[in-house]
Amino acid sequence: MSLDRTVPGRDVLLFFPCSYSPPFPRIPSVDSLASSSAISLDKLLDAGLYTGEVTEIVGGPGSGKTQVCLCVAANVAHGLQQNVLYIDSNGGLTASRILQLLQARTPDEEEQSSDLALQLSTQAATLAGALQRIQVVRAFDIFQMLDVLQDLRGAVSQQVSSSSGTLKVVVVDSVTAVVAPLLGGQQREGLALMMQLARELKTLARDLSVALVVTNHMTRDRDSGQLKPALGRSWSFVPSTRLLLDTGQGAGASGSWRMACLTKSPRLPTGLQEMVDTRTWGTPVQSPALQGGHM
Repeated sequence: MSLDRTVPGRDVLLFFPCSYSPPFPRIPSVDSLASSSAISLDKLLDAGLYTGEVTEIVGGPGSGKTQVCLCVAANVAHGLQQNVLYIDSNGGLTASRILQLLQARTPDEEEQSSDLALQLSTQAATLAGALQRIQVVRAFDIFQMLDVLQDLRGAVSQQVSSSSGTLKVVVVDSVTAVVAPLLGGQQREGLALMMQLARELKTLARDLSVALVVTNHMTRDRDSGQLKPALGRSWSFVPSTRLLLDTGQGAGASGSWRMACLTKSPRLPTGLQEMVDTRTWGTPVQSPALQGGHM
């Protein structure tokens, strides 16, 4: 199914046709984890993404920010069998991209079965179930973004049960696309809107007990000329965890390697680094078993 048919604002598109019920069930307020689908990144995230918090993925163009988000969505939908809301403000997300990642996570579960038809049917059902759990909405300005988040809060408050699992992760890719046009000069209203969005994201993560992932671009400091996360100091207080993807040193001949650096964390020392290969982000990793309040 092509995402070209998605419409801005409140209309949500599923990657796979099914009967859609917007409300999500409320899930317990615990610090559970959702794997990022990359072992090296999970090391920097202290085992994975935490619910109740905002995690920010920062990087320049082509650094792999969207790839991380898609792998998170695929892993949660397929491995954890829980729902993901993906808010796309770049307009570049395609169904084929997420489908490819999900197919990599759909093994030949009936390898020893002599019934090929049964094997294919099982694989198709597994894939369809995962596709149904990933819901995508496009929001191309901050007002549409705020509408989507408000609608989500209202849907969860209805506490209508869903047979396809609970909402585990909300992805905003990217927050810069809707905020940056409002900033600069004497646009005080833009700063106020950015802080309104910041408050909504933080309270949504806490109140709904979801892992909220946002992507942010890089910009150059006017004085030093060095690259830094966009949106300024006021925004830097929004994410609990910030992960920087760098395409510079160690990128490799193929250009698939990234240096991931932890620049903000409530649990681990900052400055930790891991080399990651974007080509392996689509391969499945074993999700941590549910133990106490962790996943």
